Amino acid sequence: MEALIQTKGLLSLPSNPKSLNFFNRPQNSLRQRINLPNSLKPKSANGFSRNLDGYKKFGSFLTPTGLTPTQKVNFHVCKASAAASAAVPEGDGAEPPKFLGVEVLTLKKIVPLGLMFFCILFNYTILRDTKDVLVVTAKGSSAEIIPFLKTWVNLPMAIGFMLLYTKLSNVLSKKALFYTVMLPFIAFFGAFGFVFYPLSGYFHPTALADRLLEFLGPRFLGPLAILRIWSFCLFYVMAELWGSVVVSVLFWGFANQITTVEEAKKFYPLFGLGANVALIFSGRTVKYFSNMRKHLGPGVDGWAISLKYMMSIVVIMGLAICGLYWWVNTYVPLPTRSKKKKEKVNMSTMESLKFLASSPYIRDLATLVVAYGISINLVEVTWKSKLKAQFPSPNEYSAFMGDFSTATGITTFTMMLLSGWIFDKYGWGVAAKITPTVLLATGIGFFSLILFGDPLAPSMMKFGITPLLAAVYVGAMQNIFSKSAKYSLFDPCKEMAYIPLDEDTKVKGKAAIDVVCNPLGKSGGALIQQFMILTFGSLANSTPYLGGILLVIVLAWLAAARSLDTQFTALRREEEIEKEMERTAVKIPVVSSNEDGDDNKSLGSSTETSYPTNS
Repeated sequence: MEALIQTKGLLSLPSNPKSLNFFNRPQNSLRQRINLPNSLKPKSANGFSRNLDGYKKFGSFLTPTGLTPTQKVNFHVCKASAAASAAVPEGDGAEPPKFLGVEVLTLKKIVPLGLMFFCILFNYTILRDTKDVLVVTAKGSSAEIIPFLKTWVNLPMAIGFMLLYTKLSNVLSKKALFYTVMLPFIAFFGAFGFVFYPLSGYFHPTALADRLLEFLGPRFLGPLAILRIWSFCLFYVMAELWGSVVVSVLFWGFANQITTVEEAKKFYPLFGLGANVALIFSGRTVKYFSNMRKHLGPGVDGWAISLKYMMSIVVIMGLAICGLYWWVNTYVPLPTRSKKKKEKVNMSTMESLKFLASSPYIRDLATLVVAYGISINLVEVTWKSKLKAQFPSPNEYSAFMGDFSTATGITTFTMMLLSGWIFDKYGWGVAAKITPTVLLATGIGFFSLILFGDPLAPSMMKFGITPLLAAVYVGAMQNIFSKSAKYSLFDPCKEMAYIPLDEDTKVKGKAAIDVVCNPLGKSGGALIQQFMILTFGSLANSTPYLGGILLVIVLAWLAAARSLDTQFTALRREEEIEKEMERTAVKIPVVSSNEDGDDNKSLGSSTETSYPTNS
């Protein structure tokens, strides 16, 4: 037969076929048999390719009538090429080396990424707990500073960073962009622990803030506290940006760059396992250094000592992140993407924003992020106001937050073990809807306790629990379950949604969504709380209204998740079809078994499909 038979770009019959036992050949994957250079194609003595795959993989279209997959069949040897990220050593047709059932090349990507995520989340836990202690327990401040801080300081700085990042992404390489963003964070946190905090008494305009508060009244305690403790507020914003920039943009952007969709489905949920081990250990670290004050003499600022130790750890972990990033870029080859992906183009800032706003996919993804920020903020700030009333000392507050972080890590670790099963059994859509459902259910319980806690006070006192302490514990449980659902399901769902996008949309979309939409969601919740504070006098008086707003936001969140699920499924199907078409378009030359050993020849083409037959 003088025709090339195209069967998904895989097999073609030789002009002079010979019979070989198909089951006695090495079991190589399809990925290794496409586009392998001729010089690297291992051949047997009779001139045939050794790159033969197992019968079971292609039994669906290779099984002749009347035969079962368990029967030995002699097939004509057909030649297939391999496209692998690394060349197969000459003369070796074996599978890529594996360890514990995973390819070594995959482990060289996944293990460093897991260590990077561990270090990033370790730092984030320390920074998150410390920023709350600084701004909530500072003299002349309270938890009511947080809504004003997120709106008037955090959001403008996040927008400014996004604009700068978009500009830098057009002129810098990905490696240079990573280091340019990462190193200033490390330098600032080191300087804060050893310079800014010890000298804060000289930097803060306390007298001016006191005069303004006396003139404007106590309702302006929150905004005036930003002026009073401006260096603490700067630390708060940098810690928030660490979560948005380093976790979401730098790490997940890098992970999406070097992993395939198949690797992401398998390992992205597992990244959280290592990350939540980091939560457990960092929570213990925060509590250990927070309790140092008990062993210090009178007159010693125990919180200043604790802060120096914790910021030193943050700097060390930051340098470790940079080292791991360098190692992966130096020793791990990047996967090739579909040729139909659009090449990166330079766009102005306004063009980038218009481009992203025109995409329903990006808008739905942004809605998820904004809705989460608003929802968690509505509950969290109210809880922190109760927390300060229960633990007014910075060290006591920090020690409690250390326990809170450890409990969050343990709970999230448990949910991570279930996340893979949820993705496999129910898919992306169900996994994306679990977080809003959990947040709504636990939020209702927290607000109900605050609203109806007084009638329950006599019963609580019998167990030695005050209504205030009960509100602190219930609010902590609400935050633990909500955050664990976010880390184990919401974040992996969000990052998987970026993978089918082209590189330009992926880079600029992540910058816009993770750097702007994340603080925008928190600022949206903060604006709602500011309005409530100025209208009703305090957050406590606003509790019933906050509960109603939470319900509306979560319903919008669920609707966006449903819409995004439809689009994500369609994009994945389209990507699979494109890859299938690319494989089909590859014309694989037939192996000729000429006695003189001449090179193989391709004998035309045909779209006809048939089964091999014995000669």
